[in-house]
Amino acid sequence: MIIIGITGTLGAGKGTIVDFLVREKGFIHFSVREFLLEKIKKRHLPENRDSMVFIANDLRKKNSPSYITDQLYDRSVQLGKNAIIESIRTPGEAISLRKKGKFYLFAVDAEPHKRFNRIKLRNSQTDNIDYETFLANEQREMDSTDPHKQNLKKCIEMADFLFVNNGTITELHQKVAEILVVIENRNPEN
Repeated sequence: MIIIGITGTLGAGKGTIVDFLVREKGFIHFSVREFLLEKIKKRHLPENRDSMVFIANDLRKKNSPSYITDQLYDRSVQLGKNAIIESIRTPGEAISLRKKGKFYLFAVDAEPHKRFNRIKLRNSQTDNIDYETFLANEQREMDSTDPHKQNLKKCIEMADFLFVNNGTITELHQKVAEILVVIENRNPEN
């Protein structure tokens, strides 16, 4: 069983990689966003990025820096299939998943204006923001010394593979497919 974690900047293409791995490669998808939305709904909080950050930080502080992704990893083990966990936000999550074996961290990034335009197109409940808020949200999650809070910069630095996604979806899929060949060669039993 291979577990891929995915990290990256807002709107860079994490979901596009996930969709490709699920549709074309048979991976099972586990979403931190969906996990957090479950918790937000139970607490009757507004479904927005601020609530997601608040809940995520609260769960990590009360449990461990890797609590959320550990929960998703446990769910994936029960199914026993290749899985992708979206989205790794703290170094502790990546460290914990690495200790479990056959884990690879993908990072994806793109130019800020391209990413902002992408989030406007996907139009999810947490993406109805202006460009300044987009940049502020990203900066808030980019670099923290608190192990319970988001540190995208460090997670991206820890990645096994970095995808720069300034091109087309087809180009991104091709890059991912090439990396999967590398991973499969490292794990020939899969």
